[in-house]
Amino acid sequence: MLMTTDPGDLVLDPTCGSGTTAFVAEQWGRRWITTDTSRVALALARTRLMAGRFPAYLLRDSRDGAAKEGEITGRPPEGGAFRHDIRQGFVLERVPHVTLKSIANNAEIDVIHEKWAPQVEAARTALNAALGTTHEEWQVPRTLPDKAPKQAQEAHAAFWAARRGRQAEMDASIARNADVEFLHDRPYTKRNAVRVTGPFTVESLSPHRVLPADEEDEAVLAALAQDAGEAPPPPRHKLRIAPDTADDFVTVVLDNLAKAGVQNTRKDERLTFATLRSWPGGRHVSAEGEYEEAGARKRAAIVIGPEYGTVGTDLVREAARECRDWADAMVVCGFAFDPQVGDSTMNLGRLVVLKARMNQELRAAEAYKAGGGNLFVVFGEPDIALDQQDGGYVVRLRGVDIFDPTTGEVRSSTRVEDDIACWFIDTDYDGDSFFVRHAYFLGGKDPFDKLKTALKAEVDEEAWASLYRTESRPFAKPKSGRIAVKVINHYGDEAMRVFRP
Repeated sequence: MLMTTDPGDLVLDPTCGSGTTAFVAEQWGRRWITTDTSRVALALARTRLMAGRFPAYLLRDSRDGAAKEGEITGRPPEGGAFRHDIRQGFVLERVPHVTLKSIANNAEIDVIHEKWAPQVEAARTALNAALGTTHEEWQVPRTLPDKAPKQAQEAHAAFWAARRGRQAEMDASIARNADVEFLHDRPYTKRNAVRVTGPFTVESLSPHRVLPADEEDEAVLAALAQDAGEAPPPPRHKLRIAPDTADDFVTVVLDNLAKAGVQNTRKDERLTFATLRSWPGGRHVSAEGEYEEAGARKRAAIVIGPEYGTVGTDLVREAARECRDWADAMVVCGFAFDPQVGDSTMNLGRLVVLKARMNQELRAAEAYKAGGGNLFVVFGEPDIALDQQDGGYVVRLRGVDIFDPTTGEVRSSTRVEDDIACWFIDTDYDGDSFFVRHAYFLGGKDPFDKLKTALKAEVDEEAWASLYRTESRPFAKPKSGRIAVKVINHYGDEAMRVFRP
């Protein structure tokens, strides 16, 4: 990273892992974007960055940096307005790159030689007089015999002191005027300062509804017919291709669903299918499964969302109409869900709707041949309240509704810290991109404990407490008219709700 980028550059790591690239980029002042299909990897990277502690480097575009540059180069420090632009780089340690050309062209050497010449010549003359010799400067020995006269010893010491002083001044001049090599891995640090990770967001699959190609074609044909004053063509039936290969997305999902079942956030509460078979002729329902609940055998309809995209309310509604006459439950499997797919779809009449979030590790299905792994998780809907306060709004996270797939019951949990790792608020949601404007963290252990220990400094306890809470700080009315709240559990599953105050 130091060899190929400069401070302020943007570093992309498409495979996050434990977040080493992002950590190193943060350490050396690079911006970064990192992605991963594993929620575990993202959780590890997020925790690592939040608990990171880095040295603060002197910026060249700063008053302290200019003073340090002046100290190193021996020139007056630069003045003017400093913007603290990281793209100007850091103040780096450097080593001289001495060449014969730099020595030959250094005019200071002659000046230094003339400056020291009287002292050197006076000491040489006194030494020759005390010894009765005619030594030239280059003939003066390094040492004298112990029986040499005292005057000779003193003149000899003065001679070599002058020689060493002259050489030291010449060496300093050569190093100062020679080219230098900058040590990019050794910037000067700012004393009595410590740096933590700058603001960053954790984004997930954008909640866009992706239309299949045939639906888009039908919409275009209907629009063209309307413009021509003709009746729209009759809707075409979708061509369903039987999943006859192991690489088919639906087949992969069903195979792993049969092995892993559906789990909520509790280890001992898992919905296991006794049988699971494809549902031929279904428009939205892909399979039918049988499971036991309270000793009774029940049927479930399996609906599989898009491989690349989000599950929308239209898919849930149409699938429910298709299976409500024969199914007791409908399991909707998807990598991400639109915010509108919330509490209103959990029960449609007698039909219980389960939103099973598929783990991105499902794409590496070969690793789960023996089953297991939290591949399909039912994340309970968070109980969120939006209240007015002092002309603004406050969000309260009151609990989580947890669905027990073994009994079919929905129970409310008020111990939010046991089920929620963190929750974020976009106080001005545009309906497309979720921007973290408020961030709060829960869980059994304060996630900032490591950071506070690493800082080894006084910490404002009230400021820390403002981040570890279930009630948000007050904020103003959104200009967009929408407020979005995203809740993340310890598995990395997300649920988002949108409010229109």
